[in-house]
Amino acid sequence: MTEERGLVIRDLHVAVDDKEIIKGLSLVVRKGEIHALMGPNGSGKSTLANALMGHPGYTITAGEVLLDGVNLTDEPADVRARHGLFLAFQYPTAVPGVSMGNFLRLAMKAVQGREIPPMEFRRTVQEQMKRLKMDSAFLSRYVNEGFSGGEKKRAEILQLALLRPRYAILDETDSGLDIDALRIVAEGVNALAGPEIGILLITHYQRLLQYIRPQFVHVLVDGRLIRSGGPELAEELEARGYDWIIQHAAVSGEVR
Repeated sequence: MTEERGLVIRDLHVAVDDKEIIKGLSLVVRKGEIHALMGPNGSGKSTLANALMGHPGYTITAGEVLLDGVNLTDEPADVRARHGLFLAFQYPTAVPGVSMGNFLRLAMKAVQGREIPPMEFRRTVQEQMKRLKMDSAFLSRYVNEGFSGGEKKRAEILQLALLRPRYAILDETDSGLDIDALRIVAEGVNALAGPEIGILLITHYQRLLQYIRPQFVHVLVDGRLIRSGGPELAEELEARGYDWIIQHAAVSGEVR
């Protein structure tokens, strides 16, 4: 039997402080696909993202996470990153005293397993920063310290562009962005999307999906996927709200 390719999530259960948050979630994201995961506040979206990346505060109590056939369920975050998994955080952490330039070069070295020559690094990072409309002075600033919401999110997409993972989880990348920053970040994601990467785009609102068009949309409520469909599902949610789909799922027994 051939192992299924992709970011494969099988019957995943995740607990935080002994409270179960994710309650048996299964999903497959393949290369070349963009999946949008939507849901109301408190549904478990960020819990799922952190658990997939191996955050120690999120305990996988059952199920498994595989990346192109490699079981990563019990692996730490750095191992997952080297296998090609990336997480763009909803609330990126500031790292005082560490410049963005040094941080990015060390991240590339850790993921690629080799020293990055200065000229290669400079050429690559400048190319991507130009795409994201970022000033070169950005590299000398400390990681996320004093950054605006838009700057933090551009920094996350810059990391994505430099690390070139096989699968990327973008956790509420639109959070805190004005319309101009949202468009720039979306353009950066669209430029990276393609046959060599699978993307799981986690969002609360439909507005991001006006710029990044997913092929698949999933709705997460109370730790369970209650509906999956195409991009039209996001438009229906925008028009009718989450209460509508929750009530429909409750009638069918999908939400308890």
